[in-house]
Amino acid sequence: MPYELYYWPTIQGRGEFVRLALEEAGADYVDVARQPKGTAAMARLMGSAERPPFAPPFLKDGETIVGQTAAILLYLGARHGLAPKDPEGGLWTHQIQLTIGDFVTEAHDTHHPVGADLYYEDQKEEALRRSEEFRGSRIPKFLNWFETILTRNPEGGHLVGRALTYADLSLFQVIEGLTYAFPKATRRTLKGAPHVAALHDAVAERPRIKAYLASPRRIPFNEEGIFRRYPELDG
Repeated sequence: MPYELYYWPTIQGRGEFVRLALEEAGADYVDVARQPKGTAAMARLMGSAERPPFAPPFLKDGETIVGQTAAILLYLGARHGLAPKDPEGGLWTHQIQLTIGDFVTEAHDTHHPVGADLYYEDQKEEALRRSEEFRGSRIPKFLNWFETILTRNPEGGHLVGRALTYADLSLFQVIEGLTYAFPKATRRTLKGAPHVAALHDAVAERPRIKAYLASPRRIPFNEEGIFRRYPELDG
């Protein structure tokens, strides 16, 4: 039985971190909301589940429903060789993913610093201020942390151990998103994080990921998702 992924059908958003893991694993899955009447099916399941997820994305595996991006990846990583088998390595991978989640939230809040229910146009002044700090302080702080992890990994080339994990895939997606939303700031910061840049490039060349990126399954970035390109916010 294929996995059922439930997420909004027109954006990458947080669901893309799950899609990348499923694609790299070669797992059979259905992106439910992109099917006919799929959004309605997603709403029904959220309303009827005994343990309802708070919001998409969530994954259904038989009778098991897992919500929250980091929890979904923890679940998939253990089943598809995308995380170390030892408890310490698995916990470290999960910790990195949770930090990536914090980074993603901060990226989102550059264009919605006041409230998620307001339009960007209603909070442009605040977004300019928030983005200035994000570009100058937060992007470097996060990427320098990932760079440190990569340089301290004795196995080399990955965030955890010697093999690809879902954390590597997620860092790839963050760099993709930042390059779309803040191309000038991201290029500047990556000059000081060569291991992060190299990991991004290596993930992009993995056969399954490369095929996915070139396929219609990969939704293009747009100004409805987490990473949005507003040139005025890139400084």
